[in-house]
Amino acid sequence: MNNNFEFITNLQYENKKLRAQVKSFRNGEKYAEMSERIRLVTKEKSMIINQLKKELSAANSALVTMREKWSQVSEDIESEHKKALAEKDRIIKKLENRALTAERSSAEVKDRLREKSRQLYEALAALEEERGKNQKLKAQLSRDYENSSVPSSMKPNRKKIANSREKTGRKPGGQPGHKGHPRKKHIPTNQIFIPAPEEFLDILKYKPTGKMISKQVINLKINLVVDEYITPEYRNISFRQRVHAAFPDGVVNEVHYGGGVKAFAYLLNNHCMVSVDKVRDFLSEITNGELKISKGMINGLSKEFSGKTEAEQKRIFSDLLRGPVMNTDFSVVKVNGVNTHVAVCANPKNVMYFARNHKGHDGVKATPVENYQGNLVHDHDLTFYTYGNGHQECLAHVLRYLKSSMENEPALKWNIKMWDLIREMIHHRNSLPEDATVDFGEAEKYKSRYMEILNIAKYEYEYEPPGKYFRDGYNLYRRLEKYTDSHLLFLYDTNVPATNNLSERLLRVLKRKSKQVMTFRSFESFEYLCNCMGVIASLRNQKENLYKSVASIFDGTSAMTG
Repeated sequence: MNNNFEFITNLQYENKKLRAQVKSFRNGEKYAEMSERIRLVTKEKSMIINQLKKELSAANSALVTMREKWSQVSEDIESEHKKALAEKDRIIKKLENRALTAERSSAEVKDRLREKSRQLYEALAALEEERGKNQKLKAQLSRDYENSSVPSSMKPNRKKIANSREKTGRKPGGQPGHKGHPRKKHIPTNQIFIPAPEEFLDILKYKPTGKMISKQVINLKINLVVDEYITPEYRNISFRQRVHAAFPDGVVNEVHYGGGVKAFAYLLNNHCMVSVDKVRDFLSEITNGELKISKGMINGLSKEFSGKTEAEQKRIFSDLLRGPVMNTDFSVVKVNGVNTHVAVCANPKNVMYFARNHKGHDGVKATPVENYQGNLVHDHDLTFYTYGNGHQECLAHVLRYLKSSMENEPALKWNIKMWDLIREMIHHRNSLPEDATVDFGEAEKYKSRYMEILNIAKYEYEYEPPGKYFRDGYNLYRRLEKYTDSHLLFLYDTNVPATNNLSERLLRVLKRKSKQVMTFRSFESFEYLCNCMGVIASLRNQKENLYKSVASIFDGTSAMTG
């Protein structure tokens, strides 16, 4: 309501105002006022226009003068500019010539530099090649029994083997307070009484103590024991046939050699590695020339011993198959100048050697390895991974290969760490009592450290890849990575040894025999020798009296002959 009132009031005032204006226009007062105002404004504008015209005229005059001066200045500037351009063109031409000359010279320098770079690259490549060859030759020259599989016998000028025991400062020999170990006395076969000197018989000066002092001189005397069987001969009157009582089994020829002689000769030849001629001469000398055995008989002892121990060989074969762990390995032996092979299968009690023309799967056939279901201990021969249930690789070989890597790759750290770890693991295992059980937690800790070191090796070889001439360290790393379980099995099974030293020692015996004979004359005789040496090694492992056991086998009185 109030808003409508205000709106109407405003309209009334506006209407009144407009009516007053219309009234002023109608009576002419407003027009006269507006005309006067327009006249005054027009006059004022005319004065301003006249003033502007005067200023425009002066400006035009100044502009003409300015244009003339500017034209002159422009001409002068253009003239100077042309001179400057000409000078610049001359300088540019000169610079272009210099640039062209420099470019040609630079191209020549670049060509020479490219040639020098190529030559430098070739020289560096050749240098790297020679360094690789030098490293390989150095590794080969420094290869010995400490950093490779080369036996110590192949290094006649080898250095002295260091004694790792700590010095105590005590003198050698028996120590005060320790029980002595005198020579063993034997039952005397002859007693020689030494009477007391007459001086000691003076009862006023000396009194007997009732004690007898004895000292023994032990000698060895070998006598021939010849058992001669004699029986009367008869003639059959009807058939004219000569007859006599039967001799004991095996007594056929006029002269036979008993098991004692055969065992003595056989062990000298095949256990002590004495040549046949020296065995023959030695037997003759210790019997004052009475016993002169033919070389053929000595050579035939292996065949005879092998035939008489067939039952024992089958028993050893069966025992090896039943054992929880078996060590095995191959080695090379010459037969008639041709390389053949011998396989060894062994555990702490039983040993067998097998003569083979080839190694690998052909060499494994008809050995206990072929059907074995236990854990095999061997070197890194991939053939053996086809057989057995579990595998343990020889860590003694790994330690030697790690030492080679340490010598030829001194910038790497993984090889030192792995060398220390493997020695620590072997020491830990050797320090356990025989009846100890497996500590799986401790074994897993060792395995974790083992894998950490392999990761270090991976990083180091990725940062600096191995050269083409010495890759032994890298190959060892890959092998330790791929066959991790086969290197750590001994931590999880107390029956499994950490090394294949048992096979190595057994093969060393046969290698010494091969060095002594230089070359075997026939594969058959070599096979007989392998059969016999396996039985002999088994007898030694079982703490049997070797000489008596072998003699009883030759005599046919041993239980193992069946």
